[in-house]
Amino acid sequence: MLLSATLSEQTGGAVTPVLSVENLTTSFRVNDEWKSVVRNMNFSIAPRETVAIVGESGSGKSVTSLSIMRLLPKNSSRIEGRVMLGGRDLIALPEEQMRQVRGNDISMIFQEPMTSLNPIFPIGKQIAEALTVHQNISAAEAKTEVLRLLDKVRIPNAKGRFDEYPHQFSGGMRQRVMIAMALASRPKLLIADEPTTALDVTIQGQILDLIKELQDEEGMSVLFITHDMGVVAEIADRTIVMFRGEQVETGATADIFHRGQHPYTRALLAAVPRLGSMKDSALPLRFPIIDVQSGEAQPLETVTDTVAKGKTPILDVKDLTTRFAIRSGILGRQTGAVHAVENVSFQLFEGETLSLVGESGCGKSTTGRSVTRLVEPDSGKVTLDGYDVMNLDRSTLRTMRRSIQMVFQDPFASLNPRMSVGSAVMEPFIEHRLGSKKQAREKAADLLAKVGLSPDMMRRYPHEFSGGQRQRVAIARALMLDPKVIVADEAVSALDVSIKAQVCNLLLDLQQSLKLAYLFISHDMAVVERVSHRVAVMYLGEIVEIGPRAAVFDNPQHSYTKKLMAAVPVPDPARRSIKRNLSTDEIKSPVRAAGYVPPQRQYREVSPGHMVQVEA
Repeated sequence: MLLSATLSEQTGGAVTPVLSVENLTTSFRVNDEWKSVVRNMNFSIAPRETVAIVGESGSGKSVTSLSIMRLLPKNSSRIEGRVMLGGRDLIALPEEQMRQVRGNDISMIFQEPMTSLNPIFPIGKQIAEALTVHQNISAAEAKTEVLRLLDKVRIPNAKGRFDEYPHQFSGGMRQRVMIAMALASRPKLLIADEPTTALDVTIQGQILDLIKELQDEEGMSVLFITHDMGVVAEIADRTIVMFRGEQVETGATADIFHRGQHPYTRALLAAVPRLGSMKDSALPLRFPIIDVQSGEAQPLETVTDTVAKGKTPILDVKDLTTRFAIRSGILGRQTGAVHAVENVSFQLFEGETLSLVGESGCGKSTTGRSVTRLVEPDSGKVTLDGYDVMNLDRSTLRTMRRSIQMVFQDPFASLNPRMSVGSAVMEPFIEHRLGSKKQAREKAADLLAKVGLSPDMMRRYPHEFSGGQRQRVAIARALMLDPKVIVADEAVSALDVSIKAQVCNLLLDLQQSLKLAYLFISHDMAVVERVSHRVAVMYLGEIVEIGPRAAVFDNPQHSYTKKLMAAVPVPDPARRSIKRNLSTDEIKSPVRAAGYVPPQRQYREVSPGHMVQVEA
């Protein structure tokens, strides 16, 4: 059989697989008909092996893992084929026996730990439950084992954090708790379903290193599900590429990356931005797009320089400070403050992209919201297109916002689900009384065409569009008022790799044709390198390094900038054995006591325009 032959080649002899999946087909009931969403999946996982399933949203990756675990709703799903684990067919097992398999023989880590953990129980109790359900041990023995697991997943001060609740942990630490829970019963197989997608790049690097180390120590097999080819390269022995519910290519990870045969595989790889690939280009570069049917690359037009050099900046920010008061006690007295943005200064010119990069909580989004006064800053000076933003009354502020618009991370949350996309795009034009409804409709149709959507889609609602299409609608809406500056707040972070490439290309094209200036907020260093003219690195509310993109990426000076770059997953299978040895410390808190006065920061100029904060 092809399955066992492949396994034998990979492992150097006859080996009994930990898991063997044969002709797995999963269907869902839609309008009294069964519609297959995963078809004829065949693969196996050897002891200590890591197999990655890669593909974009809707390809069937997560449905495959949920089918193996039999976690799909019984009434509306149907699973066919065989899933063999230790001589037992999991598909045919009675539910009571399957319950003993879950968490014992196979464990699963989900994408969003906050929704997987129970918010009303301490994390120690939740991990202990995973032990007591499957083992006959006392509460004291369970606590001892939980503390050992928390130490194992590198959670500092495990004993002190045993009784803390999920909301008291950062995203990365919550994911470590989930891993500890998954490892509690020493499973033969760990299924990791997009475990790093929602995490910052440095936290992602820590989690990948941790999974590698624990696999070596525990000897378990791993089924890793992701859409990030950089992550696949760093963690997987073998890779399965899925497209529209089918397995289109399978092989050793190095073969997939260097000799991928299927057009979709090549399209996925082409769309992955590689850190360091911009050394020969002074300007932003469009992403290569490959047709998933033919495998042919679309021709790329050269990006021309659109930056208005030597002119007055379109946005000038000086010493911007935004803090959020923390109140406590019966009288609600202020006891401290979150120093979200602290003495931030930068300029943005017409046709330029300035990227703000850093981890969650560093103040990037608050900076973007502060310059638009969606959040009220405490102090500083913001000049936008001739407006003194900090001193505008309500009426003038409304007029000023025609010059600056925001595109948010989640377009589904920023679009009204009860409003057709045509109405959503037309709304700013009508609200600002810039013309008639007919003019608004004509302009909306023109902008939807400009962002790659058909004008006849105007009658549809947000739920009828894909994530990438919804983001295009959000961009069209932002353009309705002819702004000069667009704040793109993690606008591509939640998108699949090929959709991300298309949206980034769209933003570059719009910049070329409309001379737009972008404040591009992101934690994705590889994307930032591709689209930016200049880069500002933020840490704990402060800019620690700012300069031309080439200067910052080719010659990073601040230790935090170097840490961010070291954590970026590189789509090169040769790096599989590399461990980054990143610090497991949580990001420091920006919360300060009432009356705290931040130290005066000093900056040094490394090269023209490249400024770095002097480290204490």
